Amino acid sequence: MNPRILVLTLSTFAFGSTAFIFAGVLETMAQDLGVATAVAGQLQTSYVLVSALLGPPLAWLLGKADRKVVLAAALGFGALANLACAMAPGFQSLLALRTLVGLAAAIAGPTASVAAAALVPPERRGSAVAMVMGGMTMAFVIGIPLGSFVGAHFGWRSTFVLAGALTAIAFAGVITLMPSVRPPPPSAGGRIALAPLLPLYAGGFLCFAANMTVNLFIAPVVRVGAGVTGAGVGVFQMVIGLGSIVGLSLGGRAGDRGEGREWLITCFLGQLLAMSLHVAATSHLTPPGLPSQLMVAMAIFIASTSLFSLMPVLSSRIIQTSQGAPLAMAVNGSVNSMGQALGSAVGGFALATVGVPGIPLSAIGISVAGLVMTTLLIPRRTSPAPAGPP
Repeated sequence: MNPRILVLTLSTFAFGSTAFIFAGVLETMAQDLGVATAVAGQLQTSYVLVSALLGPPLAWLLGKADRKVVLAAALGFGALANLACAMAPGFQSLLALRTLVGLAAAIAGPTASVAAAALVPPERRGSAVAMVMGGMTMAFVIGIPLGSFVGAHFGWRSTFVLAGALTAIAFAGVITLMPSVRPPPPSAGGRIALAPLLPLYAGGFLCFAANMTVNLFIAPVVRVGAGVTGAGVGVFQMVIGLGSIVGLSLGGRAGDRGEGREWLITCFLGQLLAMSLHVAATSHLTPPGLPSQLMVAMAIFIASTSLFSLMPVLSSRIIQTSQGAPLAMAVNGSVNSMGQALGSAVGGFALATVGVPGIPLSAIGISVAGLVMTTLLIPRRTSPAPAGPP
């Protein structure tokens, strides 16, 4: 395993863990901060919104800088901001600090992917970038459940200490193992044809929104649906990671086969099934104990598998449609982050107005919108879009 690529993977793992590090203790944190759980959930909204809105412009502004310097600066800043989160005196200051962490994540993610592509021969760039993005998957398997375990035993502030430690380790790895990486040469064309890409962007946006509506509020969903609290929530978060591994494997093979609309429809149907199971569990339509716990675990697994099965296929279609334009993929990342922000906002509103069963109910509505949009607007086959003017 290339140690240079490994430290880049560690970078995405650190920020992937940071994104949801407190999800398992969200209710406890909200109570301690004196705010509603739905309000505390907006700590994720601010993080994701900053990453989505500032990612592309920051990548453009820092385009001429050494990738090692940029990534190290983002990791170092992120580590300090996470430690500051652990010492925040109240909700407002914590919200501002989470925004700063989102700023660091907006820089680190694209930088790590670009550096990975530059550090390997052309024939290995795909696997290198895939490995770096796999850091996010491992965050769901290891980092986020570890945050729930640590938070349950040492308090919610310890989750931000853990996030700072993970980011600091990645910072040390980049400083010691990563060489200087020259920025890629400017592209010949700076524009993309948006019309054929918009339905594809919308598919990712809605699938992420539906999934994250539940994922951020996983603690109350698991508490009401499965009767599990505290460190036990981490076990259910690990199921998210297992589903993401299965989903990436299935979606990668589907992308290689050239799958398109039918596969995306299947993924949205999977989301609908998963959210329906969540509604049944949180509405106590199943016997308490092991039956409800298995139903919640199954719902989490199906939802995660569906999301991560959709991602490689959508990415393949976007690359084909845009003829590999880097800007098209940068916009895709921002759109997916905006979907996460919408999901956290909708989930918080549903929790505040309807209660816990309203969280998966709202996710069903988003999934239905995604299914209809995919069926009506995404063609069976995609032809490359005409190149934009230079």
